[in-house]
Amino acid sequence: MIKLVEICESLNAAVASQKSYILREIYVNPKHIISLREENSYKQKLAEGKLPNNLDSRQCFTRVTLDKGHTGLDVVVVGAPSLIESKLSEGKRELLHG
Repeated sequence: MIKLVEICESLNAAVASQKSYILREIYVNPKHIISLREENSYKQKLAEGKLPNNLDSRQCFTRVTLDKGHTGLDVVVVGAPSLIESKLSEGKRELLHG
């Protein structure tokens, strides 16, 4: 399992024009990740001040698609696709047999 920081819509955002977002930690099984894509629309939301204030203005975001049986689940996480991929690689340590 790897720990990522997800950006999700706040539950009390009633009107689309007043959407707000929160950060929360999630744990993902790397074996269930199907794809990683850069999510540029969240850079725009960050520039507009819709995302939490504690994010750096240079921050990148990644849409992670997870296998969920017959359907997929998309989550947007903090970090560039290359950073997320490196976290996935860390979790693939293998034992040497000898």
